[in-house]
Amino acid sequence: MTIWIASGNRENWEVARKHNIWGVPKRSRGFHSRVKKGDTILIYARSETHGRETLPSVIFGEYKVTELFEDTTPLFTAPPQMGNEVFPFRFRLKPVKIFKEPVEIKPLIPELGFITNKTMWSEHFRQAMSEIPEEDYRKIVK
Repeated sequence: MTIWIASGNRENWEVARKHNIWGVPKRSRGFHSRVKKGDTILIYARSETHGRETLPSVIFGEYKVTELFEDTTPLFTAPPQMGNEVFPFRFRLKPVKIFKEPVEIKPLIPELGFITNKTMWSEHFRQAMSEIPEEDYRKIVK
């Protein structure tokens, strides 16, 4: 079993929560081919500013992958710099645990081994999918 962090925004988290589907962009085809049924995906949303409020970077929930497929039906919201990206490489998901309170990442940075640059830690979340070790997974979900 491989454990992944899937990076996105809060709008796409709502899509995942409602439809039990996650998608990655065309440029991330390689991740789609590496993910397998039974893998674990933790859904991460980057920090966002809404008016005067800054929402922290968090993990919202844990899912198991049940199916991999391609679909170009618009479902996800792409950031402006990605144009009309539809995130066609998709995973059907089974919820394992939706965190009542999302898990803030920033306080965990010193403890997470996959984050090798603790100063520029957000770089580790810029890819659509990042594989993480089981030890880091346990620290996040505890």
